[in-house]
Amino acid sequence: MTDFWSGYIIVLSLANIVGVAWLLMWTRKMDLSDLAEDGTTGHDYDGIREYNNPLPRWWLYCFWISIVFSLGYLALYPGLGKFPGLLGWTSHGELQADEAAYDQQFGPLYQAFAATPITELADDERAMKVAGRLFANNCALCHGSDARGARGFPNLTDGDWLYGGEPERLLETISRGRNGMMPPWIGMLGEQGVKEVTAYTLSLSGRQVDPALAATGQARFMICATCHGADGTGNQMLGAPNLTDNIWLFGGSEQRVAETIAHGRSSQMPAFEKTLGPERVHLMAAYVYRISRDSRPAPSPEATAEVAPGEAAAAQPASDTATPATGAAP
Repeated sequence: MTDFWSGYIIVLSLANIVGVAWLLMWTRKMDLSDLAEDGTTGHDYDGIREYNNPLPRWWLYCFWISIVFSLGYLALYPGLGKFPGLLGWTSHGELQADEAAYDQQFGPLYQAFAATPITELADDERAMKVAGRLFANNCALCHGSDARGARGFPNLTDGDWLYGGEPERLLETISRGRNGMMPPWIGMLGEQGVKEVTAYTLSLSGRQVDPALAATGQARFMICATCHGADGTGNQMLGAPNLTDNIWLFGGSEQRVAETIAHGRSSQMPAFEKTLGPERVHLMAAYVYRISRDSRPAPSPEATAEVAPGEAAAAQPASDTATPATGAAP
């Protein structure tokens, strides 16, 4: 704040307080000689006469107390421009003191969490309760309280990751943040080209499209293959999404996909390493890892059933001709 604006605020604040005090004093010394015999001012509004009754004393006392309080407050605390107040208090200083007290009380707990591998920490119920509160305070605004995201904000429960869902990649994403950008292609492709590439892109995930448009769009898709791959399965090193799984960050309708191709997209996730610290980031990574792992559908028993070796041998049809033992005579 410059000296000019600091002085402006000081003068304006004190002038208002002094003006209110003067107004109270002035109204006490009003000339009452012009009052009518019945004690009214002579003003009549639709049959309602205006009396000149004094304000209640308790109300006046409260007004004077508020004036004295405001002057005392402005003398002790910041409020008059750059004047810091006689106590030297600042909201930033109080925040730092609260954070220091919090770290002193809970620091050992977070350090113990940070020393535990993410895959093991994800099964610690006490740690996950703490992590759930951290998620609600720092992540739910974008990803939702249920972590299922919204348009433009990834769903963290579907197992579909732009930059990878391994513990190390999650830790990197939360710590350093991510910046995603897809360039607009309307200038290079034109409107017809956008329609063709849109048709081919949708066909990669099994959608019903115009075969002729998709065939033409396949050749044009080569400009997209640099990031998304020739088969459209994406590239997690670049944050390029998989186009074959029918999961769409900005909407999967034909109109939305065409809009994305034509005008591009940009997104940003902030870095939390400085605001949360490495211990809390480690805990958050374990929480995201857990909700993603636990939200995936479990494989069916038929798909995971293992056949015992004896059962497998019994299930195979017997050969009509016995195989001679090694070294047996012909």
